[in-house]
Amino acid sequence: MSNAPGKNHREGISLVELFDMFPDNDTARKWFEDQIWPDGPRCPDCGTHNVQCNISHPRMTHRCRECEGNPMFSVKKGTVMEDSRIPLRKWAIAVYLVSTGIKGVSSMKLHRDLKITQKSAWYMLHRIRKSFETDTPVFGGPVEVDETFIGGKRKNMSNSRRKELKDTGRGAVGKTAVVGMKDRETNEVRASVVDNTNADTLQDFVKSNADEKAMIYTDGATAYDGLPFDHESVNHSVSEYVKGMAHTNGIESFWALLKRGYHGTYHQMSKKHLNRYVTEFAGRHNVRDCDTADQMSMLAKGMEGKKLPYKELIKQ
Repeated sequence: MSNAPGKNHREGISLVELFDMFPDNDTARKWFEDQIWPDGPRCPDCGTHNVQCNISHPRMTHRCRECEGNPMFSVKKGTVMEDSRIPLRKWAIAVYLVSTGIKGVSSMKLHRDLKITQKSAWYMLHRIRKSFETDTPVFGGPVEVDETFIGGKRKNMSNSRRKELKDTGRGAVGKTAVVGMKDRETNEVRASVVDNTNADTLQDFVKSNADEKAMIYTDGATAYDGLPFDHESVNHSVSEYVKGMAHTNGIESFWALLKRGYHGTYHQMSKKHLNRYVTEFAGRHNVRDCDTADQMSMLAKGMEGKKLPYKELIKQ
């Protein structure tokens, strides 16, 4: 799969090379173990390295010598892959497809590519999206902040849905708000679904994710008035898009990519799961300058310590 335009310095991995990397489940298991256990196998419950390896079991590969009962485990334990019956080779291929698919991967495509059910592919993708979640330092700036709205076009809605929204206005009505920021120094992006775009919500997002000394650039939305930062804005309503260093072009480029994924790959992102999709796009954006092997490695490492049980995923 080719690299994105402007990123030709990256070293990619072709499909032929991918299948050479993972010819079977044993090589995929060894690769996951190297990413998740860089210092050698350890028990996911107590953390000890005092474990027995290569035990005789159809699915488990290790046994803890210190936990009560000497429980067996594999590299899936304590990760988003826990309790998955999907072979590790297919997990490794899915990590590659998600890492390199700049507009995302649909569950229907993954279902066909991996020969698993669409339901399993959908669940697998949400677990991989959770792997993009990270605890990162606040942005030092300069920082661009903007919001967008995700949802279908009114003209494509059912008659009942259009009637429901008839008297509620235009534009973002019926869509879900997402606020985001881009650090110009690192080119990293952070974004999150929000309930509304009032002053308290948007300013709290900025305060939580930007250093208090950061320079903040926004559009002219009144919700940013009184922001307790060095702050400049541009007035889009009078076609002002750049004023000196003030503009939001960087974060708007991220919104454009997110919406290309929405319209071109998924066609719908439910409000319930939208934040996971947003996290995926932000996470992939933030490692776009890395070689494909490093992107895959970081995503695999991100699987550790996270779980997404199916009952939690589908609960209302």
